[in-house]
Amino acid sequence: MLLIGMFDSPFVRRVAVSLKRVAIPFEHANWSVGADHARIREYSALGRVPTLVLDDGMALTDSSAILDYLDSTLGAERALVPPSGTPRRDVMQLVALALGAAEKGREQIYERVFRPAEKRHEPYLERCRSQMHGALDELERWRAGHSGSWIAGERLTQADITITCCWTFLVESVALETSPYIKLASLATRCEALPEFVATRVLWSAPRS
Repeated sequence: MLLIGMFDSPFVRRVAVSLKRVAIPFEHANWSVGADHARIREYSALGRVPTLVLDDGMALTDSSAILDYLDSTLGAERALVPPSGTPRRDVMQLVALALGAAEKGREQIYERVFRPAEKRHEPYLERCRSQMHGALDELERWRAGHSGSWIAGERLTQADITITCCWTFLVESVALETSPYIKLASLATRCEALPEFVATRVLWSAPRS
């Protein structure tokens, strides 16, 4: 397998962490959607990352689609998302909140990096910040109300992986104020000490054109 994309993207990184967590070997193409767009387009018509090129040559795009496929190959005992019922609902909702927060952080970055200062729209940026904090507030409330070893129970799931990748991205890229999110910060610190997180940890850098 070949995973395309830079690990400072939370979307790419959550796929890499997941692959390592379940011991699926892969090669890594550390390509930027800006500087390496043409190379990425050879595998992804959208030119998006992450893209995972399977051993049979099939290229999967979008982190959620990639991870859903991987889970389907692992069986219920190894899958990172529970197969059904309330456990699956909860993990999927937690993942959705974390991804939503990261997407709103990414929009703030794009507004700052790619739009001239005189054309930045502060009401739009404020809405992005509000949506980002809304998702993080909900995740913090969830963690505060659930005392399991991990955020969705006694087993590390995709929710822990995605929340941590998105949290670290937001802290570094938009200077997220962490003090309102004590529980999330603690969860992320614990996850970042695990081997699969350490192996994929890189400092965030602004998008390259």
